[in-house]
Amino acid sequence: MQGFQRYFWYGSGLYRHFTETIWRPLLKAPARSSVLIFFLLSLIAGALISTRLISEPSVAATSAGTAPITTHTTQVYRSKPHIPVKIPKKPPRKKEFPLNCPAGNLTLTCPIDYPTKFEPEDDARTAANACPDYFRWIHEDLRPWKTTGITRDMVARARRTADFRLVIVNGKVYIETVTKAFQTRDVFTIWGILQLLRRYPGLVPDLELMFDCVDWPVIQATHYRGRRGRNAVAPPPLFRYCGNDATLDIVFPDWSFWGWAEVNIKPWETLSKDLKEGNKKVKWMDREPYAYWKGNPAVAVTRQELLNCNVSDKQDWNARVYIQDWIREMQEGYKQSNLADQCIHRYKIYIEGSAWSVSEKYILACDSVSLLVTPHYYDFFTRGLIPVHHYWPIREEDKCKSIKFAVDWGNSHKKKAQEIGRAASSFMQEDLKMDYVYDYMFHLLNGYSKLLRFKPTIPEKAVEVCSETMACPREGNEKNFMMESLVKGPSEKGPCTLPPPFNPAELRALERRKANSIKQVENWEKNYWENQPKQA
Repeated sequence: MQGFQRYFWYGSGLYRHFTETIWRPLLKAPARSSVLIFFLLSLIAGALISTRLISEPSVAATSAGTAPITTHTTQVYRSKPHIPVKIPKKPPRKKEFPLNCPAGNLTLTCPIDYPTKFEPEDDARTAANACPDYFRWIHEDLRPWKTTGITRDMVARARRTADFRLVIVNGKVYIETVTKAFQTRDVFTIWGILQLLRRYPGLVPDLELMFDCVDWPVIQATHYRGRRGRNAVAPPPLFRYCGNDATLDIVFPDWSFWGWAEVNIKPWETLSKDLKEGNKKVKWMDREPYAYWKGNPAVAVTRQELLNCNVSDKQDWNARVYIQDWIREMQEGYKQSNLADQCIHRYKIYIEGSAWSVSEKYILACDSVSLLVTPHYYDFFTRGLIPVHHYWPIREEDKCKSIKFAVDWGNSHKKKAQEIGRAASSFMQEDLKMDYVYDYMFHLLNGYSKLLRFKPTIPEKAVEVCSETMACPREGNEKNFMMESLVKGPSEKGPCTLPPPFNPAELRALERRKANSIKQVENWEKNYWENQPKQA
């Protein structure tokens, strides 16, 4: 602006013109000077104001809807259609509903202010993504009742081994205890279902089910498959944590996703982050080049056999095996059982206990190559794992030799070994994050509810439970883990989109792929041992 004014007065010649043609006559005619001076000052002031307006886009452009074209010394404006500026919509702050735990020994009641209807804020932000592929097994687990549906009598027959009966009516949860479960398995399973209802209020339909918290499945498929006509009997629908190829139990996420209080294992949402950070402490190439296992061998013969694979004066099977004494660990404050500190070996062994083991997800999340001793059971996500892509298969009948070969192979094929470790960790961090655990629960319960041929009602002996009545009276790890895993408010987006069921050809192709991968490893292992020098 100042440069333009200087140019206006001095560079353009106007200054000399004014001084020579106007001011000099004025000096010679003082009688008329006051009028002319006032007139000239008015002209100069008007010129300055006009110049100021031309150079200010906030005044000229905004009011007239024009756009500036900038030159070296001036700005000229031309008209254009007025286009309103679209200001991005600021996402609303997520509503949170903390637990209301009254001080003192007061009677706890369930809150009445928590939302009862799932109302996403914005359609654009609630577009559902596709669920991971292992969700397709939901269709297979519910297939036994696809044609018959589920009657009240079928549910009643599942009571024989159940620990509790769960009923959901109008978004409220009612529990009838049948048998007290081991430790707090039932407590944290129910807690997880309550968190699902907090995440998706009003979305989980009315239902009634029986839940068995014991490890091994019990609904034998041979008792129900192949029967026709008057002898046909539909199996009782029984929920539990694992299944196998010979049973029809409905597989559900286990209690430890919300914490295992008795052994100080944190909720999965927290622990998965700790494991991710723990993986960064020691790079794969700098880790111990052996296979690591630490656990309780007393629960299964196959684990006791694993102890024979430990290093000794006579033989090194490339395994480093340790016994976990939980009683001593508890007394010493769990200093040696932090799972995030155990990702320091290139290989980690998973071996089942009395049935499936919750340790599998922690082992798979370690960036190490997971050596899976032939599993006989599956949980809700492990059917999505592929041999030699997510893990390395270990033969159960000769596990020591199989472990040695796996470690030697991996140390000779370091790039491929690291890829297997990373694929498993990625699966655990992405496909098994808590968002998907809740979505799996939702789709399973939703599909189960659609099969019911009766209207669920509140049992006479059932008690209503909610997050407040479960968490507030508890102490220690139980309360800490509940507060840590609490869903603080409704989700901002809906559940992921359930993929379609497998068709028979897809199932056969998947089974063939897994079998071929395992067979390939067995052939490599056989050739490896055939080419080893014979010991004298």
